[in-house]
Amino acid sequence: MAQLMNNPTPADVSHLPHRNQVASESLEEDGLAHSLSKQNNRSLISEFENSSIEVYICDGNGFKKKIVEEEAAAKSNDGHHAKANSSFLQSTVNLVGIMIGLGQLSTPYALEKGGWMSGFLLVGFGIICAYTATIMGRCLKQNTELKNYQDLGQRALGSKGRIITSTFLYVEIFLALVSYTISLGDNLGIIFSNRTHLGLSWVHLPPSRFLTIIAVVMALPSLWLRDLSSLSFLSSGGIVTSLLLFFTVSWAAAFGGVGTKRSIPSLQMIHIPGISGLYIFSYAGHVVFPNIYRSMKNPSQFSKVIAVSFPLITVIYTGLAFMGATMFGSDIKSQITLNMPRHLIVTKIALWATVITPMTKYALELAPVAMQLESVLPHYLGSKSRMAIRATIGSLLLIIILIIALTLPYFSYVLALTGSLLSTCISIVFPCLFYIKICRSSITIPGMALNIVLITLGIFFGVVGTISSVQSLFESVRESHR
Repeated sequence: MAQLMNNPTPADVSHLPHRNQVASESLEEDGLAHSLSKQNNRSLISEFENSSIEVYICDGNGFKKKIVEEEAAAKSNDGHHAKANSSFLQSTVNLVGIMIGLGQLSTPYALEKGGWMSGFLLVGFGIICAYTATIMGRCLKQNTELKNYQDLGQRALGSKGRIITSTFLYVEIFLALVSYTISLGDNLGIIFSNRTHLGLSWVHLPPSRFLTIIAVVMALPSLWLRDLSSLSFLSSGGIVTSLLLFFTVSWAAAFGGVGTKRSIPSLQMIHIPGISGLYIFSYAGHVVFPNIYRSMKNPSQFSKVIAVSFPLITVIYTGLAFMGATMFGSDIKSQITLNMPRHLIVTKIALWATVITPMTKYALELAPVAMQLESVLPHYLGSKSRMAIRATIGSLLLIIILIIALTLPYFSYVLALTGSLLSTCISIVFPCLFYIKICRSSITIPGMALNIVLITLGIFFGVVGTISSVQSLFESVRESHR
């Protein structure tokens, strides 16, 4: 994410038939791999190098499909790169759309738990992630054959680097979809909060859980679609939903009778490790930055796109965090939508938008994982058989996601775990490693020191945040079984 979710899904960058985002939120090709043997590694790496991904980028003509191939990387018949059409403004919209997502739901909760001084941590992560996005642009400038995040991993760390980055990306997709599903259930519970039962004698589940199952079942057929472009266009409304959420909170604060009079603790250090993952996840969109860079008419303006987008995103996150925290104080829930006054029309719209968004994302988010697993199937299988197997794999993965979401319905802890364990590496640690490896000859001593410090800082927050999130999950599970 995010989309709402970090989205993943913004107004423009969607991977078809692979990854749509995240908002997150956005991830691309290459597969989930494990080192089973040298022979298997060789085969798997070969699959990575031959795979391709379709990406939707907003350009002057609207949503135009770009095909990014790892070897022939968007080259035309005469050997030149396909024309890039995105202007500075369009690229800025693309990046903002990617970044604003799932994390937006939880920043008010994180700020209240960590104290108002933790807002400096939120801003600090924004500055760090803006820097790491900028140095990714410098790496891409070094070699025009680098087209995506996994290419950077391979160039910096070899074939194992591609496997490592791909693994991180797909696990992040999986956990982000678990968070989507938890959010889906929580918001359905609010929408139907006046229903203690559904009038079905054979249903022995709480309405929110039963409706979550129904919603996921309704989304299953989308995994069998061959052309996902219509869903991609729907999911591009993620940025609209995100802005709608900001508007809803602002409206409730100003005219909804809630006000912003609740106090916020100054600093609660005990909660900092846990909320750091929520803050980092809010800025985790780096996997699609190479696509934005390559889609620009003038890639030299990429650093300016970062300089405009990240401050805007940080202002939105910070403003929403302080509004939500001062509106609800210690009563704040893990998702701000769960606190909004239910009688307001804008609240109902925001709730339904938060429910519908995940249902449009399942097929797009799971496609790259299922298709990579499909790629190891015998080549003699026909296209229909391969499609059926791929859709079956996607359906099984979605069922697993549903089971995990129903078993661990703790949105903030799952999201914080995703941010600490995965997003920290994807958005801070890996970009700095790429930069040191790819641009070593042009890095000054202070620059090298800065990147080493950021790698250390990223690892530190990743470790303490992961430990805190896992502990919170175990405690929540234990308490629920008492």
